[in-house]
Amino acid sequence: MTVLTWEKKESVAVITMTNGENRHNPTFNRQFLDALDEIEEDTSVHSVVITSNDPKHWSLGIDLTWFTEAFQKGDLQAINDFLYGLNRIETRILLYPMPVIAAISGHAFGNGSILASACDFRFMRADRGFFCFPEIDINVVFLPGMLAVVRKAVAQHYFHELIYTGKRATALELEEHHVIQKASVDAETLMVDALGFADTFHKTRAVFGEMKKRINQSIIATIETEDPGYIEALKFQV
Repeated sequence: MTVLTWEKKESVAVITMTNGENRHNPTFNRQFLDALDEIEEDTSVHSVVITSNDPKHWSLGIDLTWFTEAFQKGDLQAINDFLYGLNRIETRILLYPMPVIAAISGHAFGNGSILASACDFRFMRADRGFFCFPEIDINVVFLPGMLAVVRKAVAQHYFHELIYTGKRATALELEEHHVIQKASVDAETLMVDALGFADTFHKTRAVFGEMKKRINQSIIATIETEDPGYIEALKFQV
């Protein structure tokens, strides 16, 4: 099953998630990482935009149906592998040698919002969609690496509000708090804005990648050193 595609628009690679709510499961992890590998092999690409073809959702995060079934079957290895896969996606974006831009075209919840936070820049349509971390209300605790990724994108005062309340933030609120570059009027304008911004980047990959490595090194360290203990013990609930 294909859950995403990518195409090149001049020097910009556009990854389009194509599976409705665009939930994250092992298939999503594999195809997303494969797309990033393929894009990086094309040396004419200078930036990446991630969007969705669903009119309502950008990504609602972890595929809870898959996750629950794996847990009920006692397939803890599959769950561990999946969580490590999520970390590989975050790490890949954090170290990717070109700008990665989220064009949030609808709801971004949970790990969908974390995926957006991992990106270097974010745009979001203003006429539809919420950005939300509902974990506080469903009794799920983030991995340390996930929290570190969100802190990269969200200022501390607003980070506390979003994480502790589970509030549904609009694009205009996110723009006010500098979580996104711009709240675009609608879906069409969103892609014009995101692609236009992406096309301004023609940086040397080696330099851009090294800059991201130095900027994000503390987040990478958290993912690599703190997360494994929580993943192996399945400490995502209390």
